[in-house]
Amino acid sequence: MRNVIFIAPPAAGKGTLSDYLVENKGYAHLSTGDILRRVSREDTEQGIRIRELLRSGTFIGDDIVLPLFREELLKIKDKPFVLDGMPRNLEQAHYLETLFSELSLENYVVIHIDVAKELLEKRVVGRRVCETCKSSYNIYFPLFAPHEEALCDKCHTKLIQRSDDSLETFQERFKTYEEVTQPLIHFYETKGKLKILDGSMRPEDLINAMHSILEEDTND
Repeated sequence: MRNVIFIAPPAAGKGTLSDYLVENKGYAHLSTGDILRRVSREDTEQGIRIRELLRSGTFIGDDIVLPLFREELLKIKDKPFVLDGMPRNLEQAHYLETLFSELSLENYVVIHIDVAKELLEKRVVGRRVCETCKSSYNIYFPLFAPHEEALCDKCHTKLIQRSDDSLETFQERFKTYEEVTQPLIHFYETKGKLKILDGSMRPEDLINAMHSILEEDTND
């Protein structure tokens, strides 16, 4: 199976697609956001620094991200993987090209998930999560809202809003995405690796569209 790289703004749906590939297709999920959040909970100098950067919505530099990512990638053996949040800029893309070549990982496709900013804002600011079972909800979309206000449907734990899901943090992250990440679209397009998904679709339709892309790319 082909390895997958997602390029998308925050809340575009890459988490949904990544989870599907992990649970149904045996993929390993490498999310820089998950890696950074995990390290941010550590009471170390690096953990404290990352925690402060996440709270402010500031772009986290390659000097922090790349060593952590490489360490996680090297743990994977004989499994296809999906990258979520990597690469975020051209420098990281060139780093990946070198790393993939070193590890003989040439079998991959890049999927750009395209979604309007207004829809993304509602997805982020309205998101609520359960700290106990990790279930996710959204107060702005009836289909994804909890049955009881502020309570998890599964375990009845009080739902929380993550510190990095504020409007101010979203606006900063989206601005950074536009300025830094979008040039990756042209980079991978010129390499013949880029496919595009309409991220405004329902989750099940988004998954089916991803299947079509992966099957199309496999048959090239």
